[in-house]
Amino acid sequence: MDILQSDFKKGTVTLRINNLDDIWYLHAILEPSDLVRGKMTRKVKIGDSENAAVTKKTLTLTIQAETIEFGAAATSIRVNGRIKEGPDDLPRESFQAIAIEEGSEVTLTKTRWLSYQQQQLQEATQKKYLYLFCLFDREEALFAITKKYGFETLTTLQGDVAKKENTQNIQSTTKDFYQDIIKNLEEYNQRYQPQHIILASPAFYKEDLAARITQSTIKTKLILTTCYDITNAALNDIIKQPELATILKNSRAHQEHILVDQLLKEINTQGKATYGWPDVHHSIQQATVQDLLITEQYLKKRKEHNTFGELENAITLVEKNAGKIHIISSQHDAGKKLDGLGGIAALLRYKSY
Repeated sequence: MDILQSDFKKGTVTLRINNLDDIWYLHAILEPSDLVRGKMTRKVKIGDSENAAVTKKTLTLTIQAETIEFGAAATSIRVNGRIKEGPDDLPRESFQAIAIEEGSEVTLTKTRWLSYQQQQLQEATQKKYLYLFCLFDREEALFAITKKYGFETLTTLQGDVAKKENTQNIQSTTKDFYQDIIKNLEEYNQRYQPQHIILASPAFYKEDLAARITQSTIKTKLILTTCYDITNAALNDIIKQPELATILKNSRAHQEHILVDQLLKEINTQGKATYGWPDVHHSIQQATVQDLLITEQYLKKRKEHNTFGELENAITLVEKNAGKIHIISSQHDAGKKLDGLGGIAALLRYKSY
């Protein structure tokens, strides 16, 4: 995301959306009542005859958001609201929608920017540290890339490896599965330019594969670790491994997993944590919240049910009392666990009684 212009005193910022990560960030920031200025395309009939030609016309307008929806496959945002500014042929206060997608430029005006929203904007503009994961054994491989909001599974491979005849002998295969894996690693390394490539496998497979990689641009990025399964659950376990903490320090998914794990540990020991809106809200009023964790799904529900104002006031109070706000993606394991707790939880300065 690029911030083209900003004046937070006036509440206005102009953004360029560059990729799908930006879509995720913007969806978390947008609220009902925000003014959104962007472009829309409408069909215009040229002439009055039945066979008159129809052309598309691009218009710039400002609407006051009422509903905010993810488009198909979360590749765009559809903001619906009443027109406040625009061409003369668009009646004021009539309903219109603006679609925001990759390449869009949009101006967003709020009556008040919360600190966490400004932080989200700044985070979206920062350099992305991508990490390529390859989990594999002798018959299966899973490739995934980190995103700001979690992981994206790129592909899975099934090897054509014959079953063992006995524990001492593995039959030869008609296909070189390792070479298939290396081919995919080369392709994804060239496409995404990851900072590191994490190879994970049971037993000695990772060392064998690493020894067969000859491309220096891949070898210098390799990090070897262990996994016991070739699944998304195993991917979530790997990213939490302490030995990878330094390597993955810039990964948002890693940070969110550590934070949610800390929360669950405190809950399980009846320590300094609480969850669910009633208890969290009580802790916020008591000024005991150190870290407030909210999933994007919880934010979405609040906006859809027109109760975001109540949450916004609570967030403002947390920030006023020097607490931190963390928006957790619902698309990975940590976010799903938090959604299972109601979508909102808090780490506390001290244990409540």
